[in-house]
Amino acid sequence: MNFTKRFRIDPGSKVDLSSIDPGFHGNHANDVEAAEELQHHLQRITKAQRALYAERNHSLLIVLQGIDGAGKDGSCWHVMSAMDPQGVQVTGFKQPTAEERDHDFLWRIHPHAPARGNVAIFNRSHYEDVLVVRVHKLAPKEIWKPRFDFINEWEKLLSVENNTTILKFFLYISKEEQLARFKERLDDPTHQWKISATDYTERNKWDDYIEAFEAALSRCSTEHAPWFVIPSNHKWFRNLAMSAIVADALDDMKIEAPKPTVDIEEIRRLYHQASEAESRKKKLVGGDGKAEDSTESAARS
Repeated sequence: MNFTKRFRIDPGSKVDLSSIDPGFHGNHANDVEAAEELQHHLQRITKAQRALYAERNHSLLIVLQGIDGAGKDGSCWHVMSAMDPQGVQVTGFKQPTAEERDHDFLWRIHPHAPARGNVAIFNRSHYEDVLVVRVHKLAPKEIWKPRFDFINEWEKLLSVENNTTILKFFLYISKEEQLARFKERLDDPTHQWKISATDYTERNKWDDYIEAFEAALSRCSTEHAPWFVIPSNHKWFRNLAMSAIVADALDDMKIEAPKPTVDIEEIRRLYHQASEAESRKKKLVGGDGKAEDSTESAARS
């Protein structure tokens, strides 16, 4: 299955989430069947991301959005697990601070855009300002609606100016699956820290959030920054689909190994010089690994 084509939102199309099955799991019945394919894609990511870091000509921005319980944290951990941490930065965007509110809504976002050679992962993102702000009526429509265009222009800036590939994932779960995950958190003491006092008040706004997500997906899936709707009721399938899409995007960058910055022939000469010196040293070492005493050697002769 070509996950990139299957789940990509075509620019200009109108998204209707009710037409998408959040329980879809492709050709595999379970995580065991999918394990080999998943591992293949993770290995592709590892190899390509190391080349990305070395080449320092491209960058990658991964945006994760979804309703509470959709698996943003788990997806973030899973994608990162295949990458060298020194080339990855993860940023979680919470409620803006007083200082951030005194600036335009993209002011706090831009410093976290990936530098060349790096990967940035946004756990929630600039889209909160057309989602939460809209649902909770924190700003009037005449304020948040123009932000769709600002977002598109900002993402285009990253793509054109800094050679950034942008992948935006909406992790789509059903309302029933969300409630099941809330129960898992209650029953598992190691996950109770994830419980929020607003979980159920936000759940009551489910339809409003779906409407807001549909608008964002429709208005902001572009050629340079496409949205992908990932069926996420099955965590293993979510991980499989995302890893394949990320691996494909890295392959599409056509990353080439950077040219050496040193004189290779000179380095080769120094290597042979060091190697020959090491060989001479070994010839002077006795069988017990210690250099022979010169007097003992002379007496034996």
